[in-house]
Amino acid sequence: MIHTLTQYPSPADLYIAQMRDINVQKDPQRFRNNIKRLSHLLAFEIGKTLDYKPTEVTTPLGTAKCRELNDKVVIACIFRAALPMHEGFLDVFDYAESSFLAEYRSYNSDGGFDIKSGYVASPRLDGKILIMADPMLATGASIVTAMDLIKNLGTPKHIHFASIISSKKGIETVENLAKPCSSDIWTIATDDTLNSHGYIVPGLGDAGDLCFGEKL
Repeated sequence: MIHTLTQYPSPADLYIAQMRDINVQKDPQRFRNNIKRLSHLLAFEIGKTLDYKPTEVTTPLGTAKCRELNDKVVIACIFRAALPMHEGFLDVFDYAESSFLAEYRSYNSDGGFDIKSGYVASPRLDGKILIMADPMLATGASIVTAMDLIKNLGTPKHIHFASIISSKKGIETVENLAKPCSSDIWTIATDDTLNSHGYIVPGLGDAGDLCFGEKL
């Protein structure tokens, strides 16, 4: 199932408008902070779908009946653009485990690109809730590579693919990839178009560069 948070008016509209604005983008700290704030919203929505169990907590004045998370959560962070998303998700799921996946685009002479990977650090995934975080779901190639990197780490109970802006092409790619799995796609906004370099239009540019500076 696909969930788009800006389908209805919410604070997400303000945060993503600031992220898209070429003038506001000059402040990388503000850009990163908006990714974190939008990740909080995504995490709370994903959190509503998880399994909880009753518990009791001792207060200074008695005992309170509460709930605690019954699912084990793993947050998968695709370097480097997803680092602020990872931090935002950990703010909500503070006992979650983490997977770290390093990927980058290697451009060809014809203008196309391949996704290269170089680093994986992850716990076992069997029976756990996997949240795959990547701020820009453009072609979907990064998610395809990420899923290939972790395929030998076990079978998750459910996968949540989370992004800030998605293209229709990227959503279609992830839908086809995830068909054998129990999964959901979560995004703040969806744009229609990809340009010849595989960037989302109107999108917001290169999220990694806007977070951390242009790379060589």
